[in-house]
Amino acid sequence: MEKLTQETVNFTEKNIDRIAALFPSAITETKDADGKLKQAVNFDQLKQLLSDEVADGDESYEFTWVGKKQSIIEGNRPIRKTLRPCKEESKNWDTTENLYIEGDNLDVLKLLQNSYLNKVKMIYIDPPYNTGNDFVYRDNFKFSKEDYEEELGLFDEEENRLFKNTETSGRYHSDWCSMMYPRLQLARNLLTDVGVIFISIDDNEVHNLRKICDEVFGEENFVANLIWTNKEGGGSSDSKMFRLKHEYILCYSRNIDYIEITGIPVGNEDRYKLVDEYLETRGKYYLQKLGMGSIQYSESLDYPIEAPDGTRITPIDNNKGRKACWRWSKSKYEWGLVNGYIVIQKDRDDSWTVYSKQYLNCDNEGNIITRTQRPMGVIDEFSSTQASKLLYNMGLGDQFNYSKPIELIKYLIKRLPNNDIILDFFSGSATTAHAVMQLNAEDGGNRKFIMVQLPEETDPNSEAYKAGYKNICEIGKERIRRAGKKIEEELNAKSKEGELFKEEEHRTPDTGFRVLKVDSTNMKDVYYSPSEYNQQMLLDLESNIKEDRTDIDLLYGVLLDWGVPLSLPHITEKIGGKDVHFVNDADLVACFEEHVPEEVIREIARRKPLRVVFRDSSFRNSPDKINVTEIFKTLSPETTIKVI
Repeated sequence: MEKLTQETVNFTEKNIDRIAALFPSAITETKDADGKLKQAVNFDQLKQLLSDEVADGDESYEFTWVGKKQSIIEGNRPIRKTLRPCKEESKNWDTTENLYIEGDNLDVLKLLQNSYLNKVKMIYIDPPYNTGNDFVYRDNFKFSKEDYEEELGLFDEEENRLFKNTETSGRYHSDWCSMMYPRLQLARNLLTDVGVIFISIDDNEVHNLRKICDEVFGEENFVANLIWTNKEGGGSSDSKMFRLKHEYILCYSRNIDYIEITGIPVGNEDRYKLVDEYLETRGKYYLQKLGMGSIQYSESLDYPIEAPDGTRITPIDNNKGRKACWRWSKSKYEWGLVNGYIVIQKDRDDSWTVYSKQYLNCDNEGNIITRTQRPMGVIDEFSSTQASKLLYNMGLGDQFNYSKPIELIKYLIKRLPNNDIILDFFSGSATTAHAVMQLNAEDGGNRKFIMVQLPEETDPNSEAYKAGYKNICEIGKERIRRAGKKIEEELNAKSKEGELFKEEEHRTPDTGFRVLKVDSTNMKDVYYSPSEYNQQMLLDLESNIKEDRTDIDLLYGVLLDWGVPLSLPHITEKIGGKDVHFVNDADLVACFEEHVPEEVIREIARRKPLRVVFRDSSFRNSPDKINVTEIFKTLSPETTIKVI
């Protein structure tokens, strides 16, 4: 019976396995810290296999900085942590599919790798811009005494995760790059093949961010460097030489061949004023001359058309005596004439003119369309002033600075069709969550959000602290609650006034969220480090699970380890006096009770779950475990069984 590892993915081992599959002769063995043999890569052999001319030395093209190798190692290093549910701080726990996760986003991204691998359609992040006043994350880098003294006051011995990255620091850009690189590596794994990431940034680090993203996502998967013109009066007060009114939003895809960027509705719909019998399917239309000037002249498009009175109309007639041609070929014209796309009428000078009908809901090939235009690379709408006013109206105006406007995030979300999960792992004031709920309310979508935020403490002198918010997460959660309540009230008001479509059931969007918090593993350290203990100490241990952990804590640890989404519904049933947890009916069934009797095992097996998990101590001995396996082989042979 297999045991769940209760630790995150070791990407170094996975990458070695991938290399072994392609180049088995480049794999060797070495000893780990405990003297056990493990696989390793013979890099000299790998270089020979890949090329007879290896690019080494100073003249190879590369992007690097002090600490890059360590940051990559840090991103690949597994951790023994978990996410603990916090029902009392959540909203609509039993029904919501949204998540709010508190903790270091590097830890969270590692923890989400199994459950959300290739499942996120869109990521939006607004990381620290590294302006010289920003706090950035200090990850698990090794410091000498001299390094520590140099950083004194910025990073302490208690491993506080944030420090102020000032321009006077010798590692000013390096520290920022080391923070971003592993997080983007892990984020890429979560994107679907049609997924994209949007990253807000300004001039301080846009050049380095572009190079990092080229490495992580691949240059070929660069989509656009969007410019957001922040509509403030005179531009940034921090601007030097020129007053700057813009920021950037870098966009990269997981796979450029698969993504589709949705256009925006045409802004000149008022020109579609004419109506005919095709209104229901094609919509309104306007008339456009079929004649085209001589600049794009083609002899094959220069043919006569018969007018209603039998006279011949040529392109030159419709272009006041100048050499010209039609926009459509003769065969397409004949198709258009039969299908009601052509109008021939006399103009004011009593001469015949040929027009094509340009329909709002139909193209010139007869295909029903939603008429849109490709979005521009410059977004000259929305402003941070809008964001400030919105927070002020929500009663949070003094609690958070520099929040992004929800209109900007909504605009980005709408550029992607059929959004499912939207992730923001620098969630701040939870603008992205607000935008997702608001957009769902407007278009009936069913998007879900995952917000991740470090519970950074608020300044004791700040208005947020005085208002009772001890960290940023408390502000973000309160914003989601207030935004959700307002959305529900507005929809209910519209429903009563009859503004919603009567033929559709009035459905309030999901405005709840499950709060989960990063914590140490549910398992006692001895369970995973037995070499540090003697046999008698092991025998004296009553349980391998920490005393302060509940069944729900254990359940979410199992979901993470087994790769099951954290948003699925779950219930608890009493079977034979034992608590049994059912996740999404039978996706996963868990029982963490001691000494589970056979009748309970049989009842669980009769439910035919996909997965089932027990505590290792649920069984008195090995024969009991064998008996459980045999019961499932008989009653539910497709079930996978594991223990913790």
